[in-house]
Amino acid sequence: KTCNCNKVAEGLIKNLTKERSAMKKILSVLTGLLLIIVLNTPLLAKTNLHGLVLSGQYRKGALLSIPQPDAMKQTLDAVYRVETYPLYTPDLAPGEGKEALQGYCNLCHSVTYITMQPPLPAATWKDEVVKMIDTYGALIPEEETQQIIAYLQAHYTPETRRP
Repeated sequence: KTCNCNKVAEGLIKNLTKERSAMKKILSVLTGLLLIIVLNTPLLAKTNLHGLVLSGQYRKGALLSIPQPDAMKQTLDAVYRVETYPLYTPDLAPGEGKEALQGYCNLCHSVTYITMQPPLPAATWKDEVVKMIDTYGALIPEEETQQIIAYLQAHYTPETRRP
């Protein structure tokens, strides 16, 4: 029997060379894709997507005026935006319970909700505060709850609200 060791070795080397060449091609393609992703990430981050909305900012205005947003700066891209919104946050009436109201109610929503709606009857204010606690989970201790209800009833009902 003659040994074909040389032929077997040559065949193995040939197969390994083909596999190595294929692996190099795959590695080159993956490296190229990685470079494309890495190099284009900053460009993609700065690109505005179609229909992207950029929100505006609020600014102070005068009571009883109807200010409009600032004029929009026109651009040729697909982004639409609103410039500065008018802002008016009226002061709350002074009185006992104001601090509790500001401290607890501001955690979930603006206290502007109180002053920018029609005055509510006293019973409705109580129901609203109870709803905030029972339905929306506001964590207001009982003593402060009573202070807030009393404050709202003393200053923001049809009988007590002052312009």
